[in-house]
Amino acid sequence: MADLDLDQPAHAEPREITLLHVPDCPNLALARDRVVEAAEQAGVGVRVEERLVFGLSDAAELGFTGSPTILVDGVDPFADTGSVPSMACRLYRTDEGVQGAPSV
Repeated sequence: MADLDLDQPAHAEPREITLLHVPDCPNLALARDRVVEAAEQAGVGVRVEERLVFGLSDAAELGFTGSPTILVDGVDPFADTGSVPSMACRLYRTDEGVQGAPSV
């Protein structure tokens, strides 16, 4: 992923990846596939958890700014300054244009 820093020592515990999403998110599978691909390319172990977000109060508590939101060890490395909680689809800028998940 373009700005996703997964570097860690070879003996370190796997990174915790949380995919926050709304029900029936059309980009969840793409985000999951790209997270796994990025980890494999970097030679990093990851544990991926998918978590549903049901409303704005949940979104605010979790740092959810659209579906899918990718958290690495609890932090959104793709967050834009001033992002607000949102129950909408989230789009990411990639070298191939705007897509529903960051590029690898």
